[in-house]
Amino acid sequence: MSVGEVHAAVEQAWEGLRSGAATGGKAVLSLPEDEFWRQPDFAPFRDGFADQRLGWKLSALYSVNARYGAVKIIGANAFNRRLGYPRSTSTIVLMDKYTLRPLSVLDGTNLSAMRTGTYASRFVDGFRARYSRVALFLFGTGPVARSVIECLSYSSADLVADIFVRSRTLDGAQRFVSEMAGRSAIPLQAVADNRRLAECSIVVTASNARQPVFEDAEVAPDAAGLHLGGDEVPEAYLRRVLRTGVVGCDDIGTVSRRNSQSLALYFSRSGLSLETVGPLLGIRELSSSHEWEAAEQGPVSLTCVGLPALDLYVAAACYEKFCAARRERVELR
Repeated sequence: MSVGEVHAAVEQAWEGLRSGAATGGKAVLSLPEDEFWRQPDFAPFRDGFADQRLGWKLSALYSVNARYGAVKIIGANAFNRRLGYPRSTSTIVLMDKYTLRPLSVLDGTNLSAMRTGTYASRFVDGFRARYSRVALFLFGTGPVARSVIECLSYSSADLVADIFVRSRTLDGAQRFVSEMAGRSAIPLQAVADNRRLAECSIVVTASNARQPVFEDAEVAPDAAGLHLGGDEVPEAYLRRVLRTGVVGCDDIGTVSRRNSQSLALYFSRSGLSLETVGPLLGIRELSSSHEWEAAEQGPVSLTCVGLPALDLYVAAACYEKFCAARRERVELR
């Protein structure tokens, strides 16, 4: 699937969600890190993960639309990178909706990262009325960060002038920038700290950090933030944007129930629930039947957890492309 084909499939998914033609849910089984580190084979490496979450969990995303059903199974653990594997591996089972018999089993790891990257395209595109050219600060150098750059190169190279990339180490950021240089239509620059953050109108967090990756005072007052990772955003920042700007997420219920990202944790740590309090505070949803629009001024914070319908539509597009290519080969014989 090309970047453009993934964007087209995701756009159909958003139309399906807003119209009610697509629906789905998500179940997550989070496993305790202490159990993992008690294993003798893993215990010697524990200190190397002091500043990042293992994110050790088993997830299932399920969805249906007018024609198909799908279940995506995700196994994730940051330690996998030590073993030469991706942090998370996804398998998508695509089914006929009415019989719910499998049509195809797909490796969804790259498809998942790419569909997550399309959030950046949708988010940045919402600020065309506000900005003519912007600098963007990207935290993270994993598959999602890679997809963010590829998607923005496809959709927003005319708007994004520069992307500053920060990882846990400068060497890691430099390796990532070198790897991505030939795949990005936007200039990339590795940075060692947050000093360039105040120059950036848009901030994207896509890391696996265990704690916030910036301080509120480091961000431009009217910056727009897209948050695709975990607990990466400081409470002071969220309080300020809730008070003076616009806060949103892809789906309030899904983000709230997952309770692993800063927005949901901001409420649950106080004994509240994003799902209960969010609508009262005017927190917006991308999945709402009303088109989500960015504010013309003031700070914006959007948290996205990844909705099952996006996986369904991307998997269906991949399956249909395969079937069309197979028919074409048969006809040529």
